[in-house]
Order: sequence, then C-alpha cells, then structure tokens
Amino acid sequence: MDKNLGQSDLSDLRSDCDNCFGLCCVALPFAASSDFAIDKDAGQPCQNLQSNFRCGVHTNLRNLGFRGCTVYDCFGAGQKVSQFTFSGIDWRQAPETAKQMFELLPIMRQLHELLWYLNEAISLLAVHILHDSLHDTLHLSIAETERLTQLSPDLLMEVDIVTHRAEINTHLLRASEAVRAHALIQYKDLQRRRKNYERGADLIGAKLRGADLRAANLRGAYLIAADLTAADLRFADLIGADLRDANLSGADLTNAIFLTQSQLNAAKGNANTRLSASFTYPTHWIHGI
Repeated sequence: MDKNLGQSDLSDLRSDCDNCFGLCCVALPFAASSDFAIDKDAGQPCQNLQSNFRCGVHTNLRNLGFRGCTVYDCFGAGQKVSQFTFSGIDWRQAPETAKQMFELLPIMRQLHELLWYLNEAISLLAVHILHDSLHDTLHLSIAETERLTQLSPDLLMEVDIVTHRAEINTHLLRASEAVRAHALIQYKDLQRRRKNYERGADLIGAKLRGADLRAANLRGAYLIAADLTAADLRFADLIGADLRDANLSGADLTNAIFLTQSQLNAAKGNANTRLSASFTYPTHWIHGI
C-alpha cells in the first residue's frame, strides 16, 4: 500500500480560532462550577463572545473562572465546520443555518479527534515496530474518516459516530498493544509487574507518587486529582484518561501513548514534568495562573 494514502495534515487537526465562527463559545452548554463562572445553554452565545467571534477575556480566562475554556480542544473541528462544511458563511449572516452548524460541531470534533489518534498510531508503529497489516488498516481508517468530514451538512448529521468510533478504537487498541509490547522488550524488568487497569478504572485521588506505570494500560482511567508526582508514565496508554487536577509534577510522560494537549491543560504540573517535544507546557504549570 502507498504509505501516503490517508495521511492527514496535522495542522488541520489543531484549533484555529481565527478561522472559526466562535462555535465552541455558542454550541456547547456549561454549568456554573469550578470550571465555569456562569451557566450557559447550548446554542446560547457566551457573554464573552465578541462580534468578531473572538473571546473578550481570552488572556484572563482562568482568573475569571473559565478554566474549562482553557482545557477544551476542538482538534480543528471549529474551522472545518466554519470554512468547509458551511463554506465560510457564519451563523449571524445565515441564522437559518445556526442550529445545524452548532449540532455538527460535536460530530466533527469526534471525527477530528479520531484522525489525531490514528495519525499518532501510525507514527508510533513507524518509530517503534514494523507491523504492516495494521499500518495499512490505520491508513484506510484515516481515509474513511477524512471522507466523513467532507460530507454535506445533512449527510454529516446522519453519520453513526458511535459505531465508527467503536471500529476505530479496535485499531487504536491493537496499535497500543503492539507498541507497549515492544516497549517491554526494552523494559525487561516490567515483564511480570506491568500495571494494567480495566478501561475506566476508578483512580480518583489515587496515591501514585513515584509509581512505575511504564507501558501501563490506563485507557479511560479516572485519574482526577490523582497524585502522580514523579511517576514514570513512559509508553503508558492514556487515551481518554481524565487527568483533571492530577498532579504530574516531576512525572515522565515522554512517549506516553495517545496523550493530548487538552489532557495536560486539565492537569497540574511543573517545569520538571517531562513531555515529548510535540507538547507545550501549560501556562498555569509555569506561572501558577
């Protein structure tokens, strides 16, 4: 198979607020909590959204009680819906499109998130292990997911996103298992004591300071407010793990599998936390904002 088939431009999977119609600030609901200072219904513009679709308090969101906004990542779905699906015509210009535009954002976001994971899986296999059959499957999955993102608004509304996610997840799990098994060759001391948790494991507030979690299965784990100070998470599968307020100070997350920037943004850490080069250190880690 041509290895260029189905590869995505990763820049398209990163948020570009300059080319979005402020969709996340309108489409998504939120409730007054530690993450949001106010209540807002789905489809209701946030009070901070300006006429140019920019956030009026973007540089001060955490101090004003909108921490949740600093964590959210649309994986580029906002600009895709704005500029491609609706051809650059915003919901103020064409109010009759607003309802459908807002409903499509979560669907497109899930498709773009899957594209992000699929591309990472291909990169991981290419770097750490030769697995041609799975490599080809991942490329085909990218091509199909890309095709879905290019559907018309009406057809996009009909996509069975649950079934599609489930199918893609089987491929991502195979990739994770292959890469983690390859890592065990390097970490021979882990053969008998590697940590594997059931998907969605309840590790809320868990005391995991200094824990050896290399190549661990932490898929979908609830690690809210867990103490992961100085933990070793190299090659751990963190897809879907909830890291809100988890303490990652001094932890080693280099080569963590399926880790996202939004997960890091939701956690606590410091300059001693070790990350792969593709990530940036959240501002509140460094400045305590």
